[in-house]
Amino acid sequence: MVAQAGFRKLVDGHWYDAAAALLDADVRAGDRTPELVQARDLAVAAKRVLDLDAEDYAQIASGFSGAPWASELASACFPQEPRQANRGALGSLVPLYALMLEVVDLRALRHEPLQIVVTAHLIGEYMPQLAWESTLGHAGDPLRMASSVGERWGTDDPECPHGSALRATCRRALNAANGDQAGFTAYLDRFHSRQGSALAMCAMNHATIDAGERPDVGETCPNPCSWAIRGSLEQRRDLDARVRLALIYQNSPIVSLRHHAPVGHFFGVPSVSEISEAWVRTWEKVSMPWPDGSNPLQQGGVLGDPDPSEALPGMSALVSAVAGRTIGPGRLIRDIGADIDDVGEGVWRD
Repeated sequence: MVAQAGFRKLVDGHWYDAAAALLDADVRAGDRTPELVQARDLAVAAKRVLDLDAEDYAQIASGFSGAPWASELASACFPQEPRQANRGALGSLVPLYALMLEVVDLRALRHEPLQIVVTAHLIGEYMPQLAWESTLGHAGDPLRMASSVGERWGTDDPECPHGSALRATCRRALNAANGDQAGFTAYLDRFHSRQGSALAMCAMNHATIDAGERPDVGETCPNPCSWAIRGSLEQRRDLDARVRLALIYQNSPIVSLRHHAPVGHFFGVPSVSEISEAWVRTWEKVSMPWPDGSNPLQQGGVLGDPDPSEALPGMSALVSAVAGRTIGPGRLIRDIGADIDDVGEGVWRD
């Protein structure tokens, strides 16, 4: 059996991969104690969640349906089937973002700078959809997009500023949930993050913001569709601001650092000091005042207050400002770790 003191240090330090390996070695050596097998399975689950293996979260959660954290994990999953009842991160990105914020902090505790950079990059991947979620009522779910958009979306209308790649993405976003599983998986793998770029352009339209009012973060729409300008001017200006903040982050130093840290090369792995410097420059960029004073991070209150206890202070404030609601680091992985400790009480040796 695994020694209690050493194993507790692994779990408390969030080294679930090492804990899983030790427990699995005992299981493969012939120890089939139910508690030991369950602790091994929990440690494997914690490792996969920490690795952001999001397409399999629902499957992992189904194996622990009685656990309080299982439904939260299933909500952070990208559905594997086109018309799956649980839409997960296509329905709302909030659970996934809370999990990613937790992962950043745990990777920092494990002293894994490359993984911090990778997760910071992933946080930017779906930020435009996170900004649009409060307006659409979902996070760009292909199953619901046809009722949310219309007119020029996904067409070849020359008045639409979307380029050919974005037009193709828009068409797929309308039809991805109506085909087979292979097509749906291909859409999620290659097109869904690009859908955010299309939505961002729709939000930044000339019926909502005049030139020079806010930072220039990319191409805007001079001829917005009626669906893109639904709601009050105040609501549309709020959406525009949150989308621009998302795009500023996507082009920030901390995200750019990921492109200079290729896995599989001998050079370019970022140091802690490089990450800290990149984050300071990123925070300066995302929090700087805008000409019309509308930067969501400059509006005061809970959304704009950096948390010094975070590995990247202010990351939760940034995510919250983009979402238009408070999102902080979750405790899902820590809750799995607590379950490992509870189950393990009956199998550790002194």
